[in-house]
Amino acid sequence: MRAPGGPIVVVRDNLNTHLAAGLKRYEADHDWLTAVRLPPYAPDLNPVEAFWSLVHRAMASTAFGTPDHLDRVLRRELRRIQLLPRLIDGCLTVTVLAVLAMNPPTPS
Repeated sequence: MRAPGGPIVVVRDNLNTHLAAGLKRYEADHDWLTAVRLPPYAPDLNPVEAFWSLVHRAMASTAFGTPDHLDRVLRRELRRIQLLPRLIDGCLTVTVLAVLAMNPPTPS
């Protein structure tokens, strides 16, 4: 694999595959890659939590009759968020990632 033109910072959660020894070795062997691990529950760092909160709120009072019904409503809500940039901006604003984007960590 060819190294990219600059450093890459990966922010990851604590999914068991993200903690695998092989992944840790890969990260250690590539100085252009910096991995930052989120705490076990960090909604203030993870904008996905805000997105799922919006979806959950929109779907909370729906009784799904079939898996297909659930799929249709979920896709509709995700599409609604996608088409409203102010919602996406809001999800990012509630995190501290805006600060990290302006001051990215330097690889050690």
